[in-house]
Amino acid sequence: MSDLPLRNRLLGLETEYGILVEGKDPSHLVEESAALVRSYDGVYAAPWDYSLEDPRRDARGFRVRTLAVNPVDLRYEAARPTCMSENEARSDRVLPNGARLYNDHGHPEYSTPECASVVDLVAHDRAGERIVLRCAQAYQQHTGARVTIFKNNTDYHGMSYGCHEDYLVSRELPFTALQTGLMPFLVTRQVFAGAGKVGVEATGRRTPHCLFQLSQRADFFTEEASVDTLHRRPILNTRDEPHANPALYRRLHVIAGDSNMMEYATALKVGTTSLVLSILEELWLPPFEVAEPVEAIKRISRDETLRWPVLMRGGAKVSAVDVQRAYLNRAIESLSGRDDETDWVLAEWANTLDALASDPLSLADRLDWAAKRTLLQHLLQEEGKQVDLAFLQGVELQYHNIAPDQGLYAALEQSDRVVRVVSDDDIERAITQPPPNTRAYLRGTCVARFPQLVQSVTWSRISLCHEGGAVIVDMSGMVDGTVADVNKRIADATTIRDIVRAIERKEQ
Repeated sequence: MSDLPLRNRLLGLETEYGILVEGKDPSHLVEESAALVRSYDGVYAAPWDYSLEDPRRDARGFRVRTLAVNPVDLRYEAARPTCMSENEARSDRVLPNGARLYNDHGHPEYSTPECASVVDLVAHDRAGERIVLRCAQAYQQHTGARVTIFKNNTDYHGMSYGCHEDYLVSRELPFTALQTGLMPFLVTRQVFAGAGKVGVEATGRRTPHCLFQLSQRADFFTEEASVDTLHRRPILNTRDEPHANPALYRRLHVIAGDSNMMEYATALKVGTTSLVLSILEELWLPPFEVAEPVEAIKRISRDETLRWPVLMRGGAKVSAVDVQRAYLNRAIESLSGRDDETDWVLAEWANTLDALASDPLSLADRLDWAAKRTLLQHLLQEEGKQVDLAFLQGVELQYHNIAPDQGLYAALEQSDRVVRVVSDDDIERAITQPPPNTRAYLRGTCVARFPQLVQSVTWSRISLCHEGGAVIVDMSGMVDGTVADVNKRIADATTIRDIVRAIERKEQ
């Protein structure tokens, strides 16, 4: 079995942002979101090449005929001006830091460059906030319309948008084992990765009473596993688009997570998931299976007692914290001492589970749901019964406002009341510079130095104008440590020929 330590596993985040434009109703969001993306005023390359993507290919060995689409999304798409082409609606921008910025169904989406460390990924995720905010500021200055951007997952009217995670995984791990091994982890991970939410957006006949829950996304899952992402959402997404050598790798596309404001929560969410994948690649499986995962993920999220019992097949009940401990104990046994970042994730995972078992709200300086619940409890104590649900949802929404002078999370950060993982300098650097140790460095370098010569881009390929023709740079094999040698050679590249020669030397 291939060994893919945390430092070499490609990681990525795709964040869809909520957008509110003064004077515009939801039917205009596709147009306004595209205009906001086009307000990006830095160097970029386009277009994005969709020819290698196949979102209907299922990792279980088949290809579905169609993908489920939310009827509301269809109405928004129908409202798009007929004069706007698909390319205009997408408004793809590939950035000098190796990231991708585009409009996705009325939401500005920022996809980080591939990262090989959790710390790098956190920095690039935060960089995305600043890039999208600067686009919003430029859009507002140009149009005069006030625009507000939220890094959250619901509009409180039944629509959800995601924060998707991407992990490189060995193809040698059978998908059935991946599904069996991951399901209890994903169902219970929200105890530290949830962003918190006021109220319930239920899809069934009976709406349970719950003032506050752990996760913003839990209400929207209806399937255990499927290839869909926009409607009939699954806990485990089965899309098979590796963006790498398909004989060796698969890309795990996780849609079951929330958009985190807390850097610590993002680091723990991604870091623990990566370690769990490492132990599953050793063909280890947890000693239990969740009885009804779709119901369990909702029940855990809505448990205001913070005890979080999970019903297992066979009838036993295990707390969500103890489920996580089973994964942690195996990870400690297998992975301790592998590298500094692995040891940091293991230690913080253990500390977090201890605190969740004894005093969950003591984590309000590092977990979003705990911070938000604490803020709302203080508000309720001050205002009493005069506060209604809609008002609390408005307060919650402001927690996710990414404007530094408006957001409640931003206020906590500015007052040094949150645990940081990266510095402001790290974030500013990530806005313009790609990770130096992944293939994103090659993509970002081409965009930064030769944007006019970039014909098209995908995650695994770049088409460049070269000597009167076109040269295709295939990056599908650049997913391990050897890419560092290529990156060193292209660091001083001044021409496309330098780039091509650097790639050719690797292939030799």
